Amino acid sequence: MLLLLKNHIILIAICIISVTSYGQRKSFTSQEQDSLNIWQLAKYDGASALGGVAHAYTRPLHWDGDDWATFGFVAGGTAMLYFLDDETSEFFRNQEESSPKVLKEFGERFGSPQVTYGITGSVYLFGLFTKNERVRETGVLLISSATAVGLIQTILKTSVGRSRPQNGDDKFDFKPFSGQAGFRSFPSGHTILSFTTAYAISKQFDNAWVKAGIYAVGMISPISRIVNGAHWLTDVALSMAISVATVDAIDNYLNGKKRYPDDNYKKGITWNINFGVGSMGIVGRF
Repeated sequence: MLLLLKNHIILIAICIISVTSYGQRKSFTSQEQDSLNIWQLAKYDGASALGGVAHAYTRPLHWDGDDWATFGFVAGGTAMLYFLDDETSEFFRNQEESSPKVLKEFGERFGSPQVTYGITGSVYLFGLFTKNERVRETGVLLISSATAVGLIQTILKTSVGRSRPQNGDDKFDFKPFSGQAGFRSFPSGHTILSFTTAYAISKQFDNAWVKAGIYAVGMISPISRIVNGAHWLTDVALSMAISVATVDAIDNYLNGKKRYPDDNYKKGITWNINFGVGSMGIVGRF
């Protein structure tokens, strides 16, 4: 937990340093961004990431009627699921022995901070060094979203102190600020990080089938964590809701502030299926 919190603090500190250089400009045009060097682009993107994180944290202060209605729906749905936590936990844990080992290992790894930041960092660095505005924006969305939700889940795990199903305790057992690993059930860190990554990536595609496939990959970690008794169903469900709300808030900020205003591409990646003699391939253009 301390290592993860340290990583968040370092990332936010880097973004703050970036703002000191680029905080005076709300945005650069695509042509202006093309003229910047790698270091200048990195500082600009750092400011964008920090702005996205700040927007995600302060967005509830500006919610309108529809936003509060959505909040009420999520809260009500979570409350209803709460009464099913015992039954759903028992059902999923009974499937543990028959669950494919490869999926359980994938779920454990994909939701880890190391893999999450490895993916987000790789996407961003590729966009940075190739000066691809579209990929840079995706990388900024990934990094800022992971940073925002990561800090949220780190604080909530300690302050809520919900008992994990594998403890054998009741779903109503809580020990806030106990510091015990067995009382860090809510929220699910693996769920938040894995689904945040999947949801952010899915927003770059228009094809519904591609989106569905990415969502399916993002669901492996949440389900595997219920199966191994690390989390209740409500832990996972509310964690996914936090992921969606955070990614949407940051994505709206980047688009609304026109941080990456390239009009030369259609939002999303265009996928084409190419057929040849004895071969078939899928090509993505961004």
